[in-house]
Amino acid sequence: MAFMLTQKSGELLLSVKNEKPVSGILDELENISWKRLEEQLTNDNLKLVFWINIYNSFYQILSKSYHLSAPKIYTSKIIPVAGYKFSLDNIEHGIVRKFRYKYSLGYFPNIFTSSTIKNLAVDSVDFRIHFALNCGAKSCPPIRFYSEKDLDQQLDLATRSFLESETKINSEKRQVKITRLFLWFHKDFGGNKGIRKILKAYLHKDFNGYKLRFDQYSWDIHLNNYSEGSFPK
Repeated sequence: MAFMLTQKSGELLLSVKNEKPVSGILDELENISWKRLEEQLTNDNLKLVFWINIYNSFYQILSKSYHLSAPKIYTSKIIPVAGYKFSLDNIEHGIVRKFRYKYSLGYFPNIFTSSTIKNLAVDSVDFRIHFALNCGAKSCPPIRFYSEKDLDQQLDLATRSFLESETKINSEKRQVKITRLFLWFHKDFGGNKGIRKILKAYLHKDFNGYKLRFDQYSWDIHLNNYSEGSFPK
């Protein structure tokens, strides 16, 4: 019986979270045809559900089972899908960020992107992915379960929760300290003007006239950081 890729990515994430064997799921993902991959991941929502769940699953797998750490954990092509092997960087910067050059703050495309990645990439970048991808560090957003049906609400909740917990407002100094993710992916958020719009939308406060300060990012290892209320029972 054919399976839906988005559902299978969710099964993988649940198995990783619950520390259950994943070899069977990985075999299924590796052996699907490229045609089925393209037929099922036909729009940005489907692509985001599938690849976000895959990314968050595999950061845990690569760290625990392969004992990888930065930088190799991001660049090693180990993730098996449709006969290809992908890296975490392929997924994040190639597919869900539409082949942005990793170190350009989002302003430049990666001119060396393969046709495989280009064919899988989203049509437009949704800034909320940065509050959904988890790279195993203390300052990373927690891992949530994403599904096609509720993706928009889930990404909104992830964004709001993270910004509420990570943003420090000093009204007296007219200064707001924000996650360093806003700096590293500056263009994805629409620059400083876009950042202020996002903060206003999610924190319900006008930050025009406030100085933006980017907070330090803690790279201390923090695996198994799951947002419990976001997973199905």
